[in-house]
Amino acid sequence: MLGAWLTRGLVMAVVHAAAMTLLAKWSVFHPTGQTLFTSLTIAVLVGLAALWSAIDGWRGLRDRGRAWFIASLVAGVCSGILYVIGRAIFVDQTGVSELGAALTGGAAFSALLVLVPAGLGLFVGGRIRRPAADDEDSSGSSGPEPDDEDEDGTGSRSGELELPPSPTPRAAPKPSPVSRPAANRGRRRPTVAGRSPAPRNR
Repeated sequence: MLGAWLTRGLVMAVVHAAAMTLLAKWSVFHPTGQTLFTSLTIAVLVGLAALWSAIDGWRGLRDRGRAWFIASLVAGVCSGILYVIGRAIFVDQTGVSELGAALTGGAAFSALLVLVPAGLGLFVGGRIRRPAADDEDSSGSSGPEPDDEDEDGTGSRSGELELPPSPTPRAAPKPSPVSRPAANRGRRRPTVAGRSPAPRNR
């Protein structure tokens, strides 16, 4: 959290201070043609804050709203100080007397140029889905497609009922010589004329 707002605040402060110093330098040499250059500079500052915050929203950075809010305050104050220093060195040797105006009106204007585009960028970036999430959703929703036929072309098609093979008829068991019918056991051997049959040993 500390590194997020500190990095963004300092980077935006340097960019804003450099932009305002260039505007002051441009106004010295082109006092009548400041409108187009000023509009382009503001557009670049707004686009930078919006793009960076949109990337944070797309990545799902933790506490990104608070980070950009604090970064806008840091950028406003630091850009005012850096602007006074840069103008004193590169433009017209401005003194410490300009520091009060830079830390009030100038700092507030710079903070708004960071906070408003950052809020818009976070809103837009949070609505953009990441490609990795799309791939996971598509892979999870689409399963393997069933094959209509087997590889050899003889399989059953999907939706049709496959009947089981008919069982092989069993052969009738042969009667055991021990388990003969009672009628056969009751038969008597043929007798010779005039003799009774001998009794069977059981």
